[in-house]
Amino acid sequence: MSDEPDPRTSRIGGFARRIAVDVTPLRTSRDFRRLWLGLAASTFGSQFTIVATFLQVYSLTESTIAVGLIGLVGFLALVVGTLAGGTFLDAFDRRKILISAQVGYLASSGLLFAGAVHGDPPLALIYVAVAGIAATSAIDSPTRSAMTPRLLDKTQLPAAAALNQIIWNGAGLIGPALAGIVVAGFGFSWAYAIDLISIGLLLLASISIRPMPPSEGERAAVGWRAVKEGFAFLRGRQVLQSTFVIDIIAMVFGMPRALFPVLALTQFHRGAAVVGLLFAAPAVGAFVGAATSGWVGRIRHQGLAVIWAVVVWGAGIAAFGLVGAHLWLGFLFLAIAGAADVISAVFRNTILQVTVPEHLRGRLFGIHILVVTGGPRLGDLEAGLVAAAFSPTASVVSGGLLCIAGAATVAWRAPAFRRYHAGDPG
Repeated sequence: MSDEPDPRTSRIGGFARRIAVDVTPLRTSRDFRRLWLGLAASTFGSQFTIVATFLQVYSLTESTIAVGLIGLVGFLALVVGTLAGGTFLDAFDRRKILISAQVGYLASSGLLFAGAVHGDPPLALIYVAVAGIAATSAIDSPTRSAMTPRLLDKTQLPAAAALNQIIWNGAGLIGPALAGIVVAGFGFSWAYAIDLISIGLLLLASISIRPMPPSEGERAAVGWRAVKEGFAFLRGRQVLQSTFVIDIIAMVFGMPRALFPVLALTQFHRGAAVVGLLFAAPAVGAFVGAATSGWVGRIRHQGLAVIWAVVVWGAGIAAFGLVGAHLWLGFLFLAIAGAADVISAVFRNTILQVTVPEHLRGRLFGIHILVVTGGPRLGDLEAGLVAAAFSPTASVVSGGLLCIAGAATVAWRAPAFRRYHAGDPG
């Protein structure tokens, strides 16, 4: 018997190594590794709160508009949090800011837990807690994102973005499905308790990392002048502007999650457990997309890649709206959409990290987080209003088609973004 390796096995192994996610950032940076693990716990727990708030509001009101208002409340709080955070994010020790953000999360999630323990809470209490979580995320997320380029070499940033996407989408894959089961079997208070524990784990991770004061020679502005400076940096930078615009289009029109409770009941004739599975389905595709993202570091035309990813996202959402009662086919199209979305996210995040200077990074990532997390919240409102005016199916299908049209418009109106090559100035 020959001891020579099978050439086919070698080729398969080489292909697997080329597409597998690059874990180098976890090996080279202790602090990145700790934050990554803490983020994994916190993101997993946050899925329980997302699903629970949608289900709780729908159970209290049986109104798609009331569920959609969760998005509006969250978006307005994000705007306030982004403006407030812009006054100090780049001026102080980012470790201390991150620790303070976790305390804010604990307070808001604790309010939801307390309300659920005492029975059916007032609708206003849920909206206030959602607003607190959203405002805090406008501080927490940009702080962590702005820390990454100081923890890693520039060449490792696409891999770091992909690793973070594995967390967000791995949690999105498992968390919502479990959340639906937990809510159905044990009640809302258990879902909120799980989130509280997960926040505590990220708080411990934040405490354990090294301080990260502003870089020497990079004294950042504070107050309203700092906010204006951050937005002024975007002026005339078509590539950066386009990363925000195209994601707003994709999330506002193409994110149908506010309709999942009503679709589960009226279209698929199922209960809370299926709501969790609908939330999880896009994350299945996104997780697979992130886990096989070893190739993204070799893509140079990153703007064009984002455009095509949003087109596929929109097509997947529109197809989901047309599946009728075929639940598993709906899962498939949501997964395809999720895979496309994660590729868009990796490249948009990389463009931002590479083209923004250190002393502005916190503020620009604040705007980025406003778009990334605010877009779906506005999408919740848009989906709920269109569903109330026409039907849930019309809302989903029209949203997907508008995503495709929007991506084509960006490609036409922003040639610098369409032609953007890795390494070009933003």
